[in-house]
Amino acid sequence: MFPLGFPLRILQKRAKRGDSVLDPFCGRGTTNFAARLLGLGSLGVDTSPVATAITSAKLATVGVSDIMSEARVILIQTEATDIPKAEFWEWAYHPEVLHRICQFRTAFMRDCSSSARVALRGIILGALHGPRQKTFQSYLSNQSPRTYAPKPSYATRYWRRHDYRPAKVDMLDIVARRANRYYGSLPDGTGEVRLGDSRVPSSLTPDKNDPFFSWVITSPPYYGMRTYIPDQWLRHWFLGGPDRVDYTSEGQLLHSSPDEFVQDLRTVWDNVAEASAPDATMIVRFGGIAARQVRPLELAKASFRNSAWRLKTIIRAGSAREGKRQADAFLRNRTDPVVEFDLWAKLE
Repeated sequence: MFPLGFPLRILQKRAKRGDSVLDPFCGRGTTNFAARLLGLGSLGVDTSPVATAITSAKLATVGVSDIMSEARVILIQTEATDIPKAEFWEWAYHPEVLHRICQFRTAFMRDCSSSARVALRGIILGALHGPRQKTFQSYLSNQSPRTYAPKPSYATRYWRRHDYRPAKVDMLDIVARRANRYYGSLPDGTGEVRLGDSRVPSSLTPDKNDPFFSWVITSPPYYGMRTYIPDQWLRHWFLGGPDRVDYTSEGQLLHSSPDEFVQDLRTVWDNVAEASAPDATMIVRFGGIAARQVRPLELAKASFRNSAWRLKTIIRAGSAREGKRQADAFLRNRTDPVVEFDLWAKLE
């Protein structure tokens, strides 16, 4: 994830009133949220249901009281279905907390069309798992990472070894504190998010009432990183997926070779060009993972060759080591992060 300040600074300095912003790999919607804060329209596209659900929540316009009212109604009126019963779930959540989570899951799978439900679903996705706090509880699970979901076998052994029992947390209290934090004061938003594949041109087509995109700010998946759904399997389950880790990678960029990966990126860049205004600017933050012996900057530059875009500027953006790197708190073996670059391009 790149920080909010990255797209926010660019759009604050350079975007004009009425400009529209596109992120073809929107992830958690950082670019779209930055556009919202500045009153700009935006479109975010991602193949991950978790990504689009979180981005939708960042674009919802709703008050805290409406969110809390909807939460109470769901807990009163909805009967939980399909409550998982494997050992992992017994250790991951207190039984009453899991029952309430399943009430919300059931309700959202039936209907998640209102802004209040979209926001509430996003709040629960964010609170679904994370570290135990010393003061007040912010997460619903037993001790876990907050960014990626714990794998069942390893997590169960870890909880057993340390005798960590899931706490009976106050779910409505957690929802209320997060609702006040995120929705206490937000400008009205005009953004849209789509569950789709940016290699397919129709996924990026601007709404007929919106202008073509003047700005494209994005960070594509790193080459070799194919575990977005497995790493988010608990949130994927909450949205209706299986109650086990799913290792399929359908809909993701091809990672079988650098050439195929580059070609997929070039396809996305050309589709983006078709949806963009003639004077559009694209900024791509690009990095890599240490486990793949490739040069990320060379892959990025190759993806622009023979595309509709001309590279203008390449800026070294630093690495994750220069900030707080959450992976260091949970990985057995720390790795050195790869340096990232910002690539600026214009339509030819």
